[in-house]
This record gives sequence, structure tokens and C-alpha cells, in this order.
Amino acid sequence: MDNPVDNIFDFGLVNYTKHPTNKDYIVYRFGDKARADSFEEELIEAGIEFEKDHLKKKTTTFYLIATHKNDYKKTSKINFDVEAKHKKPFLPFAAFRYFLILFSAAAITLASVGYCKHQEELRSLSEPDTILNTNLQVE
Repeated sequence: MDNPVDNIFDFGLVNYTKHPTNKDYIVYRFGDKARADSFEEELIEAGIEFEKDHLKKKTTTFYLIATHKNDYKKTSKINFDVEAKHKKPFLPFAAFRYFLILFSAAAITLASVGYCKHQEELRSLSEPDTILNTNLQVE
């Protein structure tokens, strides 16, 4: 199995990495206890064995949960589900969210109407009788 957590660069875009001492384990790290507890509950329900610990860095406590790499596909799905469950909305204010949707729809509608009107104007200008009289005879 190719290890999907092998990566030269760790930009912190994912919350898992290989175990520093035992390459057979994957360590998931969570910045808040609620996500770590949800992940732990889902692992227990799925019957996946794990080990847990915590790590203090400066002012942040990371909750670490290690699972065997053979369970990566299952734990990855559980991880995504937990992240989705605790995800905050991108635009937290409903009024602003609906205003933005309506404003975008109005802008797209106006742009479409303007495009269609411009095409009609171009069509009327390209008619041969309005631009040139092509029936001229040369003597």
C-alpha cells in the first residue's frame, strides 16, 4: 500500500501525519476537544483500535489519536465526517449570505441582458444595406 500521508511538504492542510517512531500508524491531530471527542466516538462505533494523547504547544493543546495504517480508508472517511459535522459556515450571517446570492444573481442577469442587447445591435449593423451599397457599377 502506498502511504497516502507521505508528503515532502507539510503545509498543515490536513490534520494527519505518519507516526514519528512507528511507520505503521497514522496520527490525527485536532485543535479542539470537541472534534477529538467526536472522532474518538466514531472510531469506537466502527470498532477501530486507537491510541490517544495530547500535546501542548505554546498556548494550543493538540489532541492526538493514532490508528493503524491498515484502517486508513475508514479513518479518513470518519475524519472527513467529523470535520463536516463541526464545520462553521463560510458566511455566518444568513442575511448577508442571501444578500450576496441575490446580488450575484442580479449581476449575472444584467450581464446576460447586456450581452444579448449588444448582439442585437451588432446584427443590425452588419446588414449589407445599412453599411454599403454593393450594387454599384463601375464603368
